[in-house]
Amino acid sequence: MDIEKVIRDYISGVIHLSLGTCTHNQPWVSEVHYAYDDSLNFYFLTRTNTRHSKDIATNSQVAGNIVMQHKIDDAVRGVYFDGVAELLEDVDSAHVAYLSYKERFSIDENSIIEAQSADGHKFYKITVKEFSLFDGKESFPSQKYIIPWII
Repeated sequence: MDIEKVIRDYISGVIHLSLGTCTHNQPWVSEVHYAYDDSLNFYFLTRTNTRHSKDIATNSQVAGNIVMQHKIDDAVRGVYFDGVAELLEDVDSAHVAYLSYKERFSIDENSIIEAQSADGHKFYKITVKEFSLFDGKESFPSQKYIIPWII
């Protein structure tokens, strides 16, 4: 099984990820819609006053997963990751964050204008350090595959 290909195929069919953040020893999980680039960096839009944004400003280390809902007795599969998140200040119409989001969600340049306003949704980037694939579709018994990700 080509683990990287499975991950790429899988994430193309899911539009949200669970994002884990932590500050002052208090963990938090939130759901964000995401886009990604060819290097499998993730991008999302959120306001800077959300708890996960405040956490990222204090501690950029994040973890998360991308999982489709399963029914009982379904063969399970899920993608997990850890990495570093950052607020992107310089997003314009040529930036990979905007282009990735535009391709995936059909946004327009109004999102760039909003990102430049003080209280608008901002673009964030997650640079993945490691992926894990939990697979029960092609692996029996279910297996966890870990892939260090070269940045």
